[in-house]
Amino acid sequence: MTMSFNDQIKSRVIALDAAMRPWAERSPLRAGLYEFLLFGLKQAWACLFAAIMLALLVGSHLFWPDHAPIARYDFLVIAAVLVQVALLAMKLEHWNEALVILVFHVVGTAMEVFKTAHGSWIYPEPSLLRLGDVPLFSGFMYACIGSYIARIWRLFDIRFIRFPPLWVSWALAVGSYVNFFSHHYILDMRWALFALTALAYAQTWFVFTPDLKPRRMPMLLGLILVSFFIWLAENLGTFASAWVYPSQRDGWHMVSVSKMGSWYLLILLSFVLVTLVHRPRSPDEEAKTVTPGLD
Repeated sequence: MTMSFNDQIKSRVIALDAAMRPWAERSPLRAGLYEFLLFGLKQAWACLFAAIMLALLVGSHLFWPDHAPIARYDFLVIAAVLVQVALLAMKLEHWNEALVILVFHVVGTAMEVFKTAHGSWIYPEPSLLRLGDVPLFSGFMYACIGSYIARIWRLFDIRFIRFPPLWVSWALAVGSYVNFFSHHYILDMRWALFALTALAYAQTWFVFTPDLKPRRMPMLLGLILVSFFIWLAENLGTFASAWVYPSQRDGWHMVSVSKMGSWYLLILLSFVLVTLVHRPRSPDEEAKTVTPGLD
């Protein structure tokens, strides 16, 4: 029976691990270096969808022909759909996770329509496949975040220490999402939301397993780090004219680091949506044998 593409990858990773493990076990230093290598490989694998989308954004910006038969933005819509279909067909993404990611895609697109109507950012290039002023590929940018969180949860077998009641996370996520709309009309509550999230997760740690030994990190630090890397990706996106802010109309420059705050709040929504398929578990719950393969 022919193995799926995903199974082929896992078998190769397991074979590589079998070859490398004896070398890594010869000293603590080698073991640490090998664990760090696996950490990087799993992070890269979790970013698969996001990396492909960023490559499409930057590559099409640099090499798109002037007289192409379709608009670049329309090409990005078609390419994003094909990538998502391919990931599911090759079992590199799970169907239940894809449904949750689709929900995040929809709520992200709804926010895009509202924000572009209020001039928060613009899509400077023409296209046919769009909703109002928003080309349809934009929703896949949110899907990238959801895909990353869902995949990282599986790959690192993430558990939580002193995780607050799940309704707290839902309340913070919904409040953050509503604030993206309401702050145009009433007081911006983001600083209050920052304070509430700091209070809710002050004692929460997430436990992750890069190799065989569980490691842990404060949840707030994890959220900030993910926000930072999304901000870096956003700079690539604006450089590629996937979208631009009003201040970038006359020339590209780095996006303000304050945008990390918006991504921090938006990650909360993606996080709680992923909890629909990955319930937060404690380290001692449903113990699992960790393997070096990529799931």
